[in-house]
Amino acid sequence: MDTKKLRQKILDLAIRGKLVPQDPNDEPASVLLERIKAEKERLIKEGKIKRSKKSASDTSHYENLPFEIPESWVWTTIEEVTPSLQYGTSEKSKSSGDIAVLRMGNITRKGTIDYSDLVYTSNKADIEKLRLKAGDILFNRTNSSEWVGKTAIYRGEVPSIYAGYIIRMTPIFLDCEYVNMVMNSQYERDWCNFVKTDGVNQSNINSQKLGQFYIPIPPIEEQKRIVETGNYWLHLVESIESNKKDIINTITKAKQEVLRMAICGELVSQDPTDEPAIELLKRINSNIEIPCDNPHYPFDIPQSWCWIKLGALCSFLSRGKSPKYSEERKYPVFAQKCNLYNGDISLEQARFLDPSTLSKWDDIYKLREGDVLMNSTGTGTVGRTRVFHSDCLGTYPFAVPDSHVSVIRTFDSIESKYIHAYLSSKGTQRYLEDNLAGSTNQKELYIGVLDNLLIPLPPQNEQKRIVEEIDRYFNTLDKIKESLTA
Repeated sequence: MDTKKLRQKILDLAIRGKLVPQDPNDEPASVLLERIKAEKERLIKEGKIKRSKKSASDTSHYENLPFEIPESWVWTTIEEVTPSLQYGTSEKSKSSGDIAVLRMGNITRKGTIDYSDLVYTSNKADIEKLRLKAGDILFNRTNSSEWVGKTAIYRGEVPSIYAGYIIRMTPIFLDCEYVNMVMNSQYERDWCNFVKTDGVNQSNINSQKLGQFYIPIPPIEEQKRIVETGNYWLHLVESIESNKKDIINTITKAKQEVLRMAICGELVSQDPTDEPAIELLKRINSNIEIPCDNPHYPFDIPQSWCWIKLGALCSFLSRGKSPKYSEERKYPVFAQKCNLYNGDISLEQARFLDPSTLSKWDDIYKLREGDVLMNSTGTGTVGRTRVFHSDCLGTYPFAVPDSHVSVIRTFDSIESKYIHAYLSSKGTQRYLEDNLAGSTNQKELYIGVLDNLLIPLPPQNEQKRIVEEIDRYFNTLDKIKESLTA
């Protein structure tokens, strides 16, 4: 279930008069609009607000009204139902002061205010002029395309004013909750995308454009019913979304439990006819140094298994090299960002090798099917491990790794997907994190840590059974996860 689309459907029904039935006994919105206009005139005469100065360029971009609304509703503009559209303070805020200053980042994706990261001011003039009142609506007038036009209701939780990239709206005689529903609808998002001015890395909607935004107004009593019913359904969607997150977290934990069982010999049963892992190691290298029994091994493993250093299982274990790049898109360089967060790999964001430097790259650096690739630098991504598959090459002849990626290429008799499972397990990831070097901002995983990493190695046939069983569990869990967002 796509809860984002469901949320927008509820808002769409609400602002089109289709969420609750109309009551013929309600006072028409046209009467409400006349009262709003009279109130604005009173405020103008008393000098509390100024009369707006419209120009030909301020007219709405709509040749016709945006959509049909019930007979008892009216169309008007934001400018007609608010006393003013005021920008916030331009003064730089501080970490402490007399009153909080709400910024763009305090307005969340869901139309609420986040008070967890506040800045402050002690400017008396700004506090007097810009102090927010419960029911004020804050409008993000600039930001990325996704965020410009986002709104939230100030409910008075924390005494606050607001920053210069926000416009304050104070609807007259309207239910602010209803107005905020309109301002968080897809209708409003489409309007923002149409009228916004795009600059470098950000978009902008000024107060003149905002003032000309067309808003559908129901009778005041119907506004209240829409808010009550809309909030009921929106809260239900929130509950579904929360449950989805809980399920997704459970799936993540279930995958880690599958990996834990796999590397401890608990996922599949042992077959006494399998050749013991130690014999497999002797076939790989008759002179291989097999570790002796050690009470300090990470955990107990089945008798037919063997602890061995990762380096002994690899035909190639190395960081990539620092490449010279070119605009010629022929030889992709596999970098950290090619190891995708979702568990796959991709060369879509890869840069490309200078063809004149090909002689400096031995064939051993060309990535092969089954290579285990681990990010070896980068805060937040170091330790991320994926398996290379040649399908991602497309029409490219080959790819090589840069110096921020380690290549773990095992011997043919070792299941690389099993090694990937061990490296991806929670305990191993924690061990790697504990053995990172470098500064806080640039952690680095030295190749020696991987070379000496102890691996619990099963017999060859059991490795295959483990990999098959991991795939079976993961495919089922992934299908459950996909169904939650379908």
